[in-house]
Amino acid sequence: MTPNLLILGGTTEARRLCGAAAQAGLTGKVSMAGRVDRPAPQALPLRVGGFGGVAGLVDYLRRNDVTHLVDATHPFAAQMSANAVAACAETRVPLLALTRAPWQAQPGDRWQHVPDIAGAVAALDGPKRRVMLAVGRMHLAEFSANPQHFHLLRLVDASDGPLPLPDCHAVVDRGPFTVEGDMALMRHHRIAVIVAKNAGGTGAQAKIIAARQLGLPVIMIDRPAIPPRRETHFVDDVMRWLGHEVTDLGV
Repeated sequence: MTPNLLILGGTTEARRLCGAAAQAGLTGKVSMAGRVDRPAPQALPLRVGGFGGVAGLVDYLRRNDVTHLVDATHPFAAQMSANAVAACAETRVPLLALTRAPWQAQPGDRWQHVPDIAGAVAALDGPKRRVMLAVGRMHLAEFSANPQHFHLLRLVDASDGPLPLPDCHAVVDRGPFTVEGDMALMRHHRIAVIVAKNAGGTGAQAKIIAARQLGLPVIMIDRPAIPPRRETHFVDDVMRWLGHEVTDLGV
């Protein structure tokens, strides 16, 4: 049976998988939630928007004769990942998660682990500091509970309205970033602490290494719990799962 693939995307790993799948002549689509105004180009046809929960995803899988689903969403897209597990269990569509290994603290790291966004907000309750807030734009309003701080933001898209933080500066840029560039950014804005999600991978790791080299503390938001599922960190593993060997991704 020729695979008809659905990739839940929005990550660098998903883009690479799209390139490999297209190169192998596979059919399928990549789906994104639509939270980024300028999504990166994809090698497979793109659909944008939610599915409407588990029931909506079940309906999509059946109506489109999807044979394989790859969850290559961000490690913090816990609800979408849980929906994928449930929908694939109901439809018996095979599921494989293409995810990133989480970062592990290294010598010189000064990490304060918190379980979620609320924990990060609570960790910032205190005297005024200059904070690099690397959590994406969805959660910015929650950090307004600590208006005493200066917040340096890095956003993929420019905000279409006022930002919810009284003292902040937004840098609109898309990774991957360099350690040297992030060190320079932190020095320029006199950053005292970084708030980051444990996204893993290499594309967003520069800020973590930069913080280590500058001796800055990091409030590290741990990954959310996701139901058990089969996982890999490698595009080649996904292609073998789909019955294709890849020797040169070309992406």
